[in-house]
Amino acid sequence: MSNGKELAKVVFQPSGRRGTFPVGTPLLDAARSLGVYVESVCGGRGICGRCQISVSEGSFAKENVVSDASHLAPATDAENRYAEKRSLPADRRLSCQAKILGDLVVDVPTDAQTNRQVVRKRAEAKAIKADSPIRLVTVTLEEPDMETPRGDADRLREAVATACGVANLTIDPALLPRIQTILRQGKWTVTAALHEDGDHAASISALWPGEKRGVYGLAVDIGSTTIAAHLCNLQNGRTVTSQGTSNPQIRFGEDLMSRVSYVQMNPAKLPDLTKAVRDAINALIGKLVADVGAERSDVLDAVFVGNPVMHHLFLGIDPVELGGAPFALAVSDALQLKARDLDLELNPGAHVYMLPCIAGHVGADAAAATLAESPYSSEEITLLVDVGTNAEIVLGGKARLLAASSPTGPAFEGAEISSGQRAAPGAIERLRIDRNTLEPRYKVIGVDEWSDEDGFEEKIDQVGVTGICGSGIIEAVAEMYLSGLITEDGIIDGSMAERTDRVEASGRTFSYKIADRDVEIKILQTDIRAIQLAKGALYAGVKLLQDKLGTDKIDRIKLAGAFGSYIDPTYAMVLGLIPDCSVDHVSGVGNAAGTGARMALLNMGYRREIEQTVRDIEKIETALEPKFQNHFVNAMALPNKVDPFPKLRAAVELPARKELETAGSDDGGRRRRRRRG
Repeated sequence: MSNGKELAKVVFQPSGRRGTFPVGTPLLDAARSLGVYVESVCGGRGICGRCQISVSEGSFAKENVVSDASHLAPATDAENRYAEKRSLPADRRLSCQAKILGDLVVDVPTDAQTNRQVVRKRAEAKAIKADSPIRLVTVTLEEPDMETPRGDADRLREAVATACGVANLTIDPALLPRIQTILRQGKWTVTAALHEDGDHAASISALWPGEKRGVYGLAVDIGSTTIAAHLCNLQNGRTVTSQGTSNPQIRFGEDLMSRVSYVQMNPAKLPDLTKAVRDAINALIGKLVADVGAERSDVLDAVFVGNPVMHHLFLGIDPVELGGAPFALAVSDALQLKARDLDLELNPGAHVYMLPCIAGHVGADAAAATLAESPYSSEEITLLVDVGTNAEIVLGGKARLLAASSPTGPAFEGAEISSGQRAAPGAIERLRIDRNTLEPRYKVIGVDEWSDEDGFEEKIDQVGVTGICGSGIIEAVAEMYLSGLITEDGIIDGSMAERTDRVEASGRTFSYKIADRDVEIKILQTDIRAIQLAKGALYAGVKLLQDKLGTDKIDRIKLAGAFGSYIDPTYAMVLGLIPDCSVDHVSGVGNAAGTGARMALLNMGYRREIEQTVRDIEKIETALEPKFQNHFVNAMALPNKVDPFPKLRAAVELPARKELETAGSDDGGRRRRRRRG
């Protein structure tokens, strides 16, 4: 059906690129016009099958889109021939053949993405003392005889309990049917895996014939955009391999509230979101164990962290209550679960530990990052921020620790930006503007050289210049401010068109053109406003915590998460994303949530430590605080309307305040009078 429109809106995931197209446009053409990479080597004849896509169905409130597979024209003869001769899953279409009939949310599947997102969540170097809940013990049993008719499982339990000095030992029921076979395979010598964590009863969770040496644990950070998984040796505490992937839930919504809204409007689809993330994790597990020549059955313990929405969706819990006040969590305490109950393809007796969530929008990932950076053990006032679609903020020191979240949205990850995309080869990640000529130079993911350096032109054709990612948009807006292209209120100064033809009229506002190679990449007035809204929300959240703590001083700022690690601290401060601080005391701490997950996996003491810390943290709900709006309005300016930023000004020359007589707004072209600050 054509939904009565001559034009249809199409959103491509996981890139987040979107546009409006005439009905009848082939999807592949739409993708290419937006700079979305969809591989095709047959010239659109439906032969190679590399341009496969799938349609995400349902109502997407944020996009104002109702997406359905019927909004694509029926399969062509070429598609039908391909499906007969090759393998084309029932939910897939060939984008070169599929024509747009109505609004769509389109998923470019991970296996069809050659030029895929860069997952920047490595395992940070940290020595972690091994004190795992898993112990291996090898025991030898007497063979059964007619005179002592006692069950093999009972004799095994007693032998292991004696060897380990454990009372009230149980055996995982999943193991019972296999015990006799394993005992006889091992000629009555077997290795048992004993699981014992805190107050939970000790149990035999796995059994092998003979002597077993290497067993592993899994630490997973489920982000709204990416999933990072680490495989660790439980005996020595080493991280042996890591893998990452895009979170496939992104096809149901780019940010957290979009996914909550999707479940609210399509409640029958909740199992689809849960299955999507679990399938992605199972695929990662397969890659991890293959990396070290192990088996899935060698993985006996797992720790998972994520923000509250990811936490709930992974567990199969409806997250709708998190969508509005009082933002009630279904469960917040740490959980001990069985991997098999979560459909995880590990050892049948494997255990899962979920770190506690701090508050309705400050999740187990923030708890893990807090564990990794331990601000509660320092006299310094430390600000720990995980910059994502929902910024999680922890502020304080040994005396007092507070936590809050701010709804920054997906702008920092390239979404809601006209030329924005996620971090992938071809995305601009760094940018500088010459103060005299106003000419830009930039660095693209996948190419080592900057755009004005020798070798760039020879290499850029391998990846193209397809968009701008989060770190790039931060630097672009900050550089435009430092170059005088935009005012402190974020308005592009149209008079600068007299100095450079890169400033162009765009309706009743202006834009700045960065590149025009594969696709035209501009910074629009609406892009700057999206960044202002995002950074204003984050800064206002930090200011609220400072108010509660009763201090303007911040000794140290730690930027966690993949995005936080790639932000240049100076540009983050110029933008007013973070408060004033000595630049050399601002650092990216990488995937701190993943580090905290590994710490909890490998050492039971850390589990108890973070459980107590989360009980002690003071939780502040920004949505209920009347001062939030005032802080937010001031934080819309660059770097801030009222805060002086003396340490930043000592390091960077900020432009003088500029007066524009009139300037177009981004809300329909209404003219506003600007006054001198």
